[in-house]
Amino acid sequence: MTQLSDRLNRLAPSATLAMSQKSSEMRAQGVDVINMSVGEPDFNTPEFIKEAGKKAIDDNYSKYSPVPGYLALRQAISEKLKNENGLDYNTSEIIVGTGGKQGVCNAVLALVNPGDEVVIPAPYWVSYPQMVKLAGGIPVVVSTEIENNFKMTPDQLEAAITPKTKMLILCSPSNPTGSVYSKDELQELAEVIRRHENVFVLSDEIYEHITYVGHTHSMAEFTGMKERVIIANGASKAYAMTGWRLGWVAAPEWIVKGMNKLQGQYTSGTCDVSQMAALAAYTSPQEAREAMRQAFERRRDLIVELGREINGLEVNVPEGAFYLFPKCSSFFGKSNGTHTISNSTDLALYLLEEGHVATVAGDAFGAPGYFRMSYATSEDNIREALRRIKEALAKLK
Repeated sequence: MTQLSDRLNRLAPSATLAMSQKSSEMRAQGVDVINMSVGEPDFNTPEFIKEAGKKAIDDNYSKYSPVPGYLALRQAISEKLKNENGLDYNTSEIIVGTGGKQGVCNAVLALVNPGDEVVIPAPYWVSYPQMVKLAGGIPVVVSTEIENNFKMTPDQLEAAITPKTKMLILCSPSNPTGSVYSKDELQELAEVIRRHENVFVLSDEIYEHITYVGHTHSMAEFTGMKERVIIANGASKAYAMTGWRLGWVAAPEWIVKGMNKLQGQYTSGTCDVSQMAALAAYTSPQEAREAMRQAFERRRDLIVELGREINGLEVNVPEGAFYLFPKCSSFFGKSNGTHTISNSTDLALYLLEEGHVATVAGDAFGAPGYFRMSYATSEDNIREALRRIKEALAKLK
């Protein structure tokens, strides 16, 4: 009898992708579903980036690329880190991979041993705990609430650290909440980390350029922290390049060397064409990136306004990314006669089947009293989706 490996049996499937697939199946059956489940910009990749990709094909960028990425791209990322973040990384401290997701996973696999603990604030991106489990590590979840804008406090971090702690995974701006840690808040968390010399920070900064509170900050900025921080970032969100699969990590050289060894054994270098397109993205004027950010900010304002008009939902104001994460536990125990809502998974399925709006249950993010909506869609879709949600929730008694 065939049997999958124990490491695969430990993993849960991605709830985000599962909900997106279910909504796609309904649309294929002729149902008018508005998909707010996927964290993907609805904009097309800017023309100048596409042209760079086309030129790369014409220039025969169709061979195996260097495992850590082309030197020119790593130099461009180094310059980006210096100019935008005030951080000095040389090219040997940068590795390019196939999407930001691979960068995060490779960093976990490079550092986490079986039995090591990894602190993960909740709500968290659905893949973080699964990646830790894949490495044989133990996720240590720290719950946060909407009243504190879903931010972990220094006291919570201190209480979660044990002699087995190897890593903290921090995402700012956050998926799924849109929360952004301020410089002072990060400084306070860094002070805790500095007291524990064996703990590293995996800083997921993929939403860095989609923020509504000005410049974001990195844990690597603070004294003594650069040697302990792994920055994961990429082109997907800021440049609407999700399908190009281009991410990167900046970290101490010994960690990057380890990730290079790992990557060399199971994917090798990422797509040549994508690298040349990303090189254009990082070395060209940033007007297109800023125009998308401004559009996301307008949508943020709209969805917050409409969300606050729905009785029973508790809505805060996201400071970055493109997600709203409302509290919905007031609907638990209610029914419309055919659907009874016991948890956020029930609610998400109800909104899909009754309101024809695809969202993602908070259970998948370690926050069972909430659900996630992506506002990376048109303002018309946001208005119609929130109208449907309001109508569907009003039927629950």
